[in-house]
Amino acid sequence: MTDAVLLAAGRDADVFALDADRVLRRYRAGTDATAEAAVMVHLEAFGYPVPRVHGVDHADLVLERLDGPTLLQAVVDGLVSPADAGRQLADLQAHLHTLPPRVATEPDWRIRHGDLHPGNVVLAKRGPVVIDWRNTTEGPPDLDTALSAVVLAQVAVDDDGPLAGIARAFLPAFLAHSRRDVLAVLEEAVAARRADPNQTDAEIAQLGRAAALIRTLAAAR
Repeated sequence: MTDAVLLAAGRDADVFALDADRVLRRYRAGTDATAEAAVMVHLEAFGYPVPRVHGVDHADLVLERLDGPTLLQAVVDGLVSPADAGRQLADLQAHLHTLPPRVATEPDWRIRHGDLHPGNVVLAKRGPVVIDWRNTTEGPPDLDTALSAVVLAQVAVDDDGPLAGIARAFLPAFLAHSRRDVLAVLEEAVAARRADPNQTDAEIAQLGRAAALIRTLAAAR
């Protein structure tokens, strides 16, 4: 990998360019990406927009290279309005929840992305593509939507954050177009977010206000 170029560094993984068509996503802690790859292969077979998987070797995941801004960056740059972006994210999540799970046999269970937000949607040449499937689980899909709402609301209530205004405009559109009962599982979503080891103390401190904002917006739908 001597010729690979670092493209991005996230909280737990680095992304390297291998060539014009492929990237390497490598988990620094050696996290096994086999299940993550299997989910993307499963979803691609049903026509869901995920990066094409070229190969996986434990912590190394070779994926299709996607050129284009994230949905978040497109909003920041004024290319997409927050309202349109919220609707687009809700539609992508609703589409995901129409597809059968990979493993579970319960009739109402679906694949849950677990961290679907505008930074995890790339506006590629072939259309919006959902990335970062490492937090995927299977279960009742309402929780997936509630988790996305909590992520967005945490940004919205961060008064000093540079993206707070965008999130406050984005979240109502996302909830308005959501097909799921967010309030029924909101406390479960907050608890899951609180238990996430990647959350900082400041992010955890925002959870109470984030939940209150979601309740207010959901009640107004």
